Amino acid sequence: MASPANPHSPLSLRQKVGQLFICGFDGTTPNEGITRLIEGYGLGGVIYFRRNVQDAIQLAQLSAELQAISQNSGNQPLFIAVDQEGGMVSRIEKGATLLPGNMALGAAFSPAGVYACSKVMGKELRQMGVNMNFAPCLDINNNRLNPVIGVRSYGETAALVSDMGTHAVKGLQDMGVIATVKHFPGHGDTAADSHHDLPVVPHSMERLRELELAPFVRAIEDGVDAIMTAHVVFDALADCATATPSTLSYKILTELLRQELRFRGLVVTDCLEMKAISEGIGVAEGAVRAIEAGADLLLVSHRLDRQLAAIEAVVAAVESGRIPESRIDESVLRVMTHKYKRGILFEAMAPLPEGPISTPEHQALARELSRKSVTKVKDTVREELRVDDKLLVIWTEVQTGTEIDEVVERTGTLGCALAELSGQEVREVYVGLHPSDEEVAQLVGLCDGVEQAIVVTYNATFSSGQTKLVKALAAKEGLRLIVAAGRNPYDLLEFPEVQTYYACYENRPLAMHSLAHVLLGNEKAAGRLPVTLSEAYPIGWRQEE
Repeated sequence: MASPANPHSPLSLRQKVGQLFICGFDGTTPNEGITRLIEGYGLGGVIYFRRNVQDAIQLAQLSAELQAISQNSGNQPLFIAVDQEGGMVSRIEKGATLLPGNMALGAAFSPAGVYACSKVMGKELRQMGVNMNFAPCLDINNNRLNPVIGVRSYGETAALVSDMGTHAVKGLQDMGVIATVKHFPGHGDTAADSHHDLPVVPHSMERLRELELAPFVRAIEDGVDAIMTAHVVFDALADCATATPSTLSYKILTELLRQELRFRGLVVTDCLEMKAISEGIGVAEGAVRAIEAGADLLLVSHRLDRQLAAIEAVVAAVESGRIPESRIDESVLRVMTHKYKRGILFEAMAPLPEGPISTPEHQALARELSRKSVTKVKDTVREELRVDDKLLVIWTEVQTGTEIDEVVERTGTLGCALAELSGQEVREVYVGLHPSDEEVAQLVGLCDGVEQAIVVTYNATFSSGQTKLVKALAAKEGLRLIVAAGRNPYDLLEFPEVQTYYACYENRPLAMHSLAHVLLGNEKAAGRLPVTLSEAYPIGWRQEE
């Protein structure tokens, strides 16, 4: 196979294998490790995380520098990828439009809005030099105990997720960005996080076809470029006696995805450094087995030693005859085809943006859809909020970011939004995700003399401390309590006695401004539940005004 940089010079085995890897690195400028991978191995792509991002303009400069390193070393242009899902999983914030996440968009029930959001996202990503987005999630979140998907899903039905997801794919790809739907065959009905464990889905093949697989089938039919695998075991698709995650399963990636579903695009692994792989067979052997299973692109997001070991393990597997070189060539051809298809291969270096990437029009669209998403689930009091010195806001905050939890600065809280919109001072206190009994007692004590309190929860389903706090405040005589779920909407099930409850699906500043408008009576809560909370609060529910 010839090198695109020089069609008369064939790619070496290492260069071909290098094309099958997407790697991450530390820093906001190219470091020694990523430079070594690009120059020495002809790396296929890079992935950005928050650690790489200062703002949108800096990211555009970084993309240009990385592409220049590849071009100057005689290698082909890079995939530059990011997990920019919107909402709670948004690596790029400053200078980019902060768009609502999937479940918020699901609550707005607007496929046209999803398409418009996705086009905005794609346009801005391309301006930043990002040509591949690991989004949207097509997981169906029908398990309220799922710790990793939740609001990253559009909702709990195959029809809703399929409809919203295909509009998101089209918006990205219309802007020249490779859309990567995830996590195949479906990570929604799990009670474990594959970043830390190896989840198992026990359902029958009939159930999988009816639910989990349906959005992916629709995306394939509509021409999605790429599909990301899940590090999840599916009992109905087991291809050996031992538990094999989908990422390493020939039966799932080749027999099901390639042969039965006829997917011709790129198969991308989720990060091989996640513990479901790294603490099992290990990253290097995982890379070899993923290729054997049918993957085209291997994601190794963090450590240089693991990245080098994985590349060398695949090279060694080819040299030993374990993997035929023709198998590598199949994936390299798909990589080159999609780099050409989306204008990445052979294109001139894109000019750096001359002005702001996020525009007033983009921001207005984000505000409109966010306001349509806020859902009034329950309100038996029906009293207007009074912003005065007898109001207290309790903000539950993420204090340490993870792959699926972003830290919100204290300038973007509900208290700040209420103060800005009302022109009044708002007293706000902060608590971590798992408050102790002592912290709960202190917060309850702070409500002495308070007439109204608002608690913004964050996945209280998984926090006994948050639940104790809300229950104690709900029992406090003379206190009107409002609870707003700042992430998963299922929190109400932990404290059904709460009289006023809103679902916001995220605690980003945009969502908090939308909630503040509703609480102050400037807007009506127009969102509908995209998931079922209980028999009393089914999918599609909202309390009418």
